[in-house]
Amino acid sequence: MSDIRVISPEELQKQQVFIRQIRQFYEQRCAESAPLAYVRTYGCQQNVADSERMKGLLAQMGFGFTETPEQADFILFNTCAVREHAQDRVFGNVGALKALKRRKPHLLIALCGCMVQQEHVAEKIYKSYPFVGLVFGTHVQHRLPELMAGVLLGKRRKVEIPSCDGVIAEGIPTVRDGGFKAFVSIMYGCNNFCTYCIVPYVRGRERSRDPEMILAEVRELAEQGYKEITLLGQNVNSYGKGEAHGVTFPELLRRVNDIPGDFVIRFMTSHPKDATKELFDTIARCEKVSRHFHLPFQSGSNRILKEMNRRYTREQYLDLIAYARRVVPGITFTSDVIVGFPGEQREDFEQTLSLIREVGFASLFTFIFSPREGTPAAKMEDPIPAETKSAWFSEMTALQEEISSERLSAVVGTTQRALLEAQAGGFLEARLADNSIVRVQGDPARIGEFVQVRITGARSYILTGEIEK
Repeated sequence: MSDIRVISPEELQKQQVFIRQIRQFYEQRCAESAPLAYVRTYGCQQNVADSERMKGLLAQMGFGFTETPEQADFILFNTCAVREHAQDRVFGNVGALKALKRRKPHLLIALCGCMVQQEHVAEKIYKSYPFVGLVFGTHVQHRLPELMAGVLLGKRRKVEIPSCDGVIAEGIPTVRDGGFKAFVSIMYGCNNFCTYCIVPYVRGRERSRDPEMILAEVRELAEQGYKEITLLGQNVNSYGKGEAHGVTFPELLRRVNDIPGDFVIRFMTSHPKDATKELFDTIARCEKVSRHFHLPFQSGSNRILKEMNRRYTREQYLDLIAYARRVVPGITFTSDVIVGFPGEQREDFEQTLSLIREVGFASLFTFIFSPREGTPAAKMEDPIPAETKSAWFSEMTALQEEISSERLSAVVGTTQRALLEAQAGGFLEARLADNSIVRVQGDPARIGEFVQVRITGARSYILTGEIEK
């Protein structure tokens, strides 16, 4: 029986009691200034969105925010469990806080998110990092005020990692990190159970937000002038499955597209088994939806795809790409690829290379297989030496660099609409509809505006251009 549930308004209202208690606690401790929180996010955009909601709760508790841990009264690491490297970075950075905690005994250090939802990791943190006062998992983030009050007022360490299918908590305030780009979570969790992936175990089962709640959030963002809105889910294509409202992901896209405002709609991440022709038809009809599609294929070998439990074939993936390019001219694709999955042979890797050549991806997020404790793949025999995997990895990235360079060179001379996003190295960086980055000269005050850019050059993964007057 599913344990997925929506957190009631009454439950969330209870957090207001703890919010007031924490405000009073810090008013007495920090009489001359507001307490400061340092929030560091690891991993995916979903984690970023989670951190923004927890920052909303922290703001209600009276916190301001700092980018410097040394200035903080509260430090929160929102962690990622997808790759071993990300987990190792967290342990290293947490260890570095020991001296800071010694200098500032009142400092509260907390870890949350996917990494600590794993029981063996939470146990390691509790035993090896006694200066960490609070550890909590993915299913209780809405209870942050209550958990903090338990530590600050109860003067005891706390670990809260309940095992459940997941929750949906609406109505939590948000402090967004960007002034013109916003993430909107439309669903949480995953039902796919790819054999290498820890996400279903730490994020719970798939659960979709009410479409009216999503549309209200997007509508508010559009009214506030946000220029790029990204819809998030572990598998956005599964949005609405099994829900009484009957709204599918393509239908949700159409409704978001109909919201008044000048903004771009992006979404991630998609699973090929759930990417339908209807979805690509919808993209073709919706003028606000980006012509960039992130569609992870992971391996070009049907044998390895079966071992990964991906539930599609190489041929089905390529058929999707071909259909998309017929109905959405100019669409570009990015993808995720794992090199060195247990038992992968040279012939399997060659099939991955050939798929990369056939599709011609704009770019790839490439990874050497990283076993995650608790997943089936972690128990599979893996006879291929690490040196071989590294060599394959280098070969694949060299191929993709060549493809990316050719693709970018083909757009030189065109004029395209772009969103000015950031200042970098004396330039402004703008993002095209197909997700490519172009560097231009311009006034930083214009960051957050749409402009027309004439593409003048291409090098590596970056285009250069000029803003047209």
